[in-house]
Amino acid sequence: MSSVLIIATVGCVVANGFIAIADYAKAPFVLANSAEVRLPPAAVPYLATAKLLGAAGLLLGLLGVPRVGLAAGIGLTAFFVGAVVAHVRARVFHNIAFPCGYLLLAVAGTGFFVGEV
Repeated sequence: MSSVLIIATVGCVVANGFIAIADYAKAPFVLANSAEVRLPPAAVPYLATAKLLGAAGLLLGLLGVPRVGLAAGIGLTAFFVGAVVAHVRARVFHNIAFPCGYLLLAVAGTGFFVGEV
């Protein structure tokens, strides 16, 4: 089970790194999705920073600082719970699979570090 959680944690690091870059680059799909859930465009870079810091924290956890990894996993889990809630409140269901997928990766990353701390 541990190897599955390690793979999921690495996947979470990579996925959040890529989406943070897309957020910073103001990719059209990011801006369209943000508008659908009524998120102001000015908030996107701040959320990108949160994703990037979460990914960095998970990476630090994998490199030997499990408490940082656990904190990052909890933070990303809370972040993506908020993203799912934002989609539900705005009744945007056609792409809710994306924040749900990120949420599952964050939960798996958190789960890996629960056993390590």
